[in-house]
Amino acid sequence: MTLLVIVLTGVFFFGMGIFALVRPAALIRPFGITLPIPESRAEVRAVYGGFGLAIAGVLALAASNATLRDGILITVAAALGGMAFGRLVSGVVDRPKAFYPNWFYFLVEAVAAAALLW
Repeated sequence: MTLLVIVLTGVFFFGMGIFALVRPAALIRPFGITLPIPESRAEVRAVYGGFGLAIAGVLALAASNATLRDGILITVAAALGGMAFGRLVSGVVDRPKAFYPNWFYFLVEAVAAAALLW
């Protein structure tokens, strides 16, 4: 079960990372953000693309190396938990009108963090 959670989470990050590198504006569009200049697209490619691929890479390492697994899973779970916490704060402060995207991604991140720690 642990290996399945690692692989599924890694595939999610890999897909997000590739999508962000190839189509940064499309990735961020559901949040109402536009990327009108090269610097804004570079930011999305770096944070969503590069970070996503890096996390996918360390999760692949965790899947193949039991010695490093616990540390990697705690680290990735902490990152996901932090993202979920930020969305929770935004949900309370900003009160988004729709479930998607804020609450949807809150649930994805919170569930993935819990699954990696479990």
